[in-house]
Amino acid sequence: MNDIILAQAAEATEYTGLGAIGYGIATIGPGLGIGILVGKTVEGMARQPEMAGQLRTTMFLGIAFVEALALIGLVAGFLF
Repeated sequence: MNDIILAQAAEATEYTGLGAIGYGIATIGPGLGIGILVGKTVEGMARQPEMAGQLRTTMFLGIAFVEALALIGLVAGFLF
């Protein structure tokens, strides 16, 4: 019985670092997304300053959606 428990414990700890590596790689997508989003918003504000308020609101909405995807990736890393 103890052999089975030890085998399960060894198997469970064998892949613990892969979740962290996977999430580290998964953060590249949201990082790029937020970078492009903010950069294009600043570019739009520079081209038409009178639209700055509307562009800023839309940018914050986009950032919220991108961050939601990053949090889903974090939770998925813990689940799998």
